Amino acid sequence: MDFEKAYDIVTDKLNLWLQDLIGMLPNILLAAVVLVIGLWLTAHLKKLTEKLMGKIIRYPSVANLFTSVLYVFYVGIVLFITLNILNLQKAVTSLLAGAGILSLGFAFAFQDIAANFVSGIFLTFNRPLKVGDIIQSNNQMGVVMMINIRNTIIRTFQGQMVIIPNKEIFQNTLINYTTLGRRRIDLQVGISYGEDLEQVEAITKNAIEKVSTLDANEPIHLFYNAFGDSSIDYTIYFWITATDQPTYLKAVSDAIKYIKSAYDANTIMIPFPIRTLDFGIKGGESLSDVLKQKPMV
Repeated sequence: MDFEKAYDIVTDKLNLWLQDLIGMLPNILLAAVVLVIGLWLTAHLKKLTEKLMGKIIRYPSVANLFTSVLYVFYVGIVLFITLNILNLQKAVTSLLAGAGILSLGFAFAFQDIAANFVSGIFLTFNRPLKVGDIIQSNNQMGVVMMINIRNTIIRTFQGQMVIIPNKEIFQNTLINYTTLGRRRIDLQVGISYGEDLEQVEAITKNAIEKVSTLDANEPIHLFYNAFGDSSIDYTIYFWITATDQPTYLKAVSDAIKYIKSAYDANTIMIPFPIRTLDFGIKGGESLSDVLKQKPMV
């Protein structure tokens, strides 16, 4: 008796499911058609997106990343439409809620990676630097060798390869020495107190004009800025038509040589520091005389 009752319950349930399935057949067929057509469209949209991103974004890795994200977005739209046709709104809601929770969890777990990733995207679009530029960031200076989505690799002038997270470049000060195509040299020099300052300025500027990489379109500036312990100090500013470090260092070296030669030719003295040591001796007496007066112990 119990077996027959259980059998009837199961049979009724199966019949009910079968009736529901038959009633849903039009929706299932429509959902299948929408799914097939939707996936076909997303495949073509992906190809179009690849071409578009390739034209907009100069870095292939970033372009591929955006293409993949948009492709997942396209597929998600097709799946949500398909589930809605099947009257599975609750499933859609659950999927959205689950995706939101997962996104929040990943955001906390990988916040540093995400920050570097987002910074890399901003650097890609803003383009404050490119491969081959000489930059200074996060107390590191060198030539940009590679710009990745998460970090930037530079080669220092000592030959080390330094990996800088993009977040550090994006959030901190970035100095790009290559953008203008030229660099300024600030050279500090000291001359004797007895020199004619106007004459020194004219001779120094003439000496700097001999630097082969000097930018003739920019004026040479010389400003006296301090009374030193044994010299009057000045800084001379001039531009060179190059940005690479070897040319920069050679220009500094040549400027020093030309200034020294010009000063020697015009008897201009570059003094070195003088220190007076007080041994408690009376004025006018030499140290040797005082030592002779003291009894030997």
